[in-house]
Parts: sequence; structure tokens; C-alpha cells
Amino acid sequence: MNVLKIVLKVVIGIVILAVAVVGGYVIYVVSNYERIPDNEDLYVQEGGLTSDRVDNLVAGEEYDMLTFNIGFGAYNHDFSFFMDEGYMADGSETVGAMSRAASEKSVDEATDVIVEQTLAEKPDIALFQEVDVDADRSHNVNQVLPVLGGLGLYNGLNWTYGTNFHTSYLFYPPTKPIGYIKDSGLLTVSNYKIDSAVRRSYPVSDAFPTKFFDLDRCFVVNRLPVENAAGESKTLVLINTHMSAYDEGGTIRKAQMEMLTGLMAEEYEKGNYVIVGGDFNHALAGTEDSNLNGMKRPDWVQPFDEKMLPDGFTMLTADNADEVMTDRDSSITYEKGVNYEVTLDGFMVSDNVKATSHNVDGDFLGSDHNPVRMTFTLQ
Repeated sequence: MNVLKIVLKVVIGIVILAVAVVGGYVIYVVSNYERIPDNEDLYVQEGGLTSDRVDNLVAGEEYDMLTFNIGFGAYNHDFSFFMDEGYMADGSETVGAMSRAASEKSVDEATDVIVEQTLAEKPDIALFQEVDVDADRSHNVNQVLPVLGGLGLYNGLNWTYGTNFHTSYLFYPPTKPIGYIKDSGLLTVSNYKIDSAVRRSYPVSDAFPTKFFDLDRCFVVNRLPVENAAGESKTLVLINTHMSAYDEGGTIRKAQMEMLTGLMAEEYEKGNYVIVGGDFNHALAGTEDSNLNGMKRPDWVQPFDEKMLPDGFTMLTADNADEVMTDRDSSITYEKGVNYEVTLDGFMVSDNVKATSHNVDGDFLGSDHNPVRMTFTLQ
């Protein structure tokens, strides 16, 4: 009987300790949760201009732009993400296994691939998403530095950065926690002058516990001066965006799109040029069922509704939209022809911008996304 009493006390003690630990952790996460305020002015870093580069964009000239979600340098072909779930064509469920990149070396290698693929497209302007500055998931590699260095910071790039994700220590999954994400965000680099930049906070889910695991979603509004033939100065409103993903039914994404399109319409009515580039986390160009391969379409994938666009705007369809997708399913490691693929990335432009786009086949070597290139002229 005494032995049973001792065992019972031990069990009760363990339960009380577990409840205390879990409760204490929940209090820690909740008490440390905060969102970045809306309308935050961002610092614009000027890299200087080379002798063969003009200061401002010029109306009538042709330029190239790239958007690229670099997936915090984790998504090589061997990486699957623990928050991603899917189904094979036979109905068997798939769940990703990893919360962090394999190693610091693998992050460096993936970032090098991203730089190489970007340089191959020779963009005048590039928009990057999921760029980690300080996070356990990417082994605390500051990706901004190798990206800027590889693209030629000291040869004249101007750039802005806005935080899109920051969390307390996330002790999930328990076997290998994702850990701290102190700073991850949106990086915009340009061969041409950026006058100012503002970080705008998207509406996000306030459901428990979703809000503690989702990003502090935002878009960054960059303003670039433009000279036209009459010598007048106009403005290109260039928006770098990354919308919510784990949003079954698309309620949050709809609210985010309403906020974004409202600002787009406002800037267009002022006579500005408007370009929005990034990861929309909507299936673009009718690609939701284009490349099912050996899988079923994930529940969260929703087609983009063209009716959401304000008057005077177009969501570009890549000239190879039927051939190359920009995102691969990450609930399994990558094998060509097996993973579900869809196009989530691209550009929206106002009708005073003449543009075409092209999905770049990067074979998902450094990210779970492929980049998209746009060639445009400000009219």
C-alpha cells in the first residue's frame, strides 16, 4: 500500500509539474506577443550610383524586375516543412518533417543558389520574401548580407527591409522546436533611387493559437521617382508583399487583398504608376489544378479571383504559365513530377504600366518557390 501511495504521489507530482511548465510557457508566449504598428517608416539604404546608371527611373524605358520567395534558405530538395500537410493521389496523408534548415552550411548554399538565379535574370529591381535576419530555423544566418553582397551592394544597389515575422521561442514541434524567429522579412533592392518606404501591417488571424505561429504579415510600399519626357517627376509605387498561407477558406487573405487593393486604387487615382509583386498565396492564372502530379490539391489553395482587382489593374499571366509553376508542395521532399505545384507568385500592375512576365524554372533548388521575372515600361 505504501508503494502505491508513493507511486501515486510521484504521478501527481509529474502531472502538476507538466501543467505548470505548459501553463508557464503559454503565459510566456501570450505575454510576449505583439504586432508591429501599422504605417512604420522604413530606412532607405542608398548604395550609391555607378557612372553608367541614371539616378531615377525614366518613363518609356524598359526595365526588368524579379520577385522571389527565398524560403529562409531551408528548402533544398531534401526539405519538408512540419506545418505543411497534403494528400497523395491515392488519399494517403503527407506531413512535413522539418522545422529548421538542415545546417548553417545548407542555408549558405541555398542562399548562394538564390543569388545565382537572380543574377542570371539581371533584374533592375528585385523583391524578396522570407529573408531571415536572425532566426533559429535558419541557424541565425543573416541572409540580407549575402544577398546584397552577391547582387553587388557596393556597385550601387539601394534597398529597404521590412519585418514580416517575429516570435517568442516556439517550442513546437517538441522533438525539434522551430525556436526563436527574431526577424524575418521583405527585402527590396533597386538599381534606381528609392525615395521612401513604409511598412503596412496586414490583418491576420487572431484565433488562438494560430496567431502565435503565423507571420506578422505586411507589405512594404516603396516610392521610386520617375522622370517622363516632359521633364516632370512622377512616382512608381512599388509594393513588396507576402500574404497569409495557412488560411483555409481564404477569409484572412480576402481581408488582406481588400486592404492592399484599396491602397492600389488610391495611388492610381493620384496618377502614380503602381506595381505589386510578391507571394500572393493564391493560385494565379488558373493553376490550382494544373500540376497535381502525384498529389491532390491542398485544402488551403484557393484560386485568385480577378474580381478582387480594382479598375485599371491587371494580374499578369506569365507567358509560360502552363509550363512552369512557382511553388511546390512541401509536405514531402521534392521529386520532380511527384509534388503538387502551383503558381502563387507574380505581379499586379496598373494600366499605365506595360508589362509581360515569365516564370523562371529554378527547379526549386534553393527555395520551395521559383522566381518570376517581369519586363515593364512606365508609359
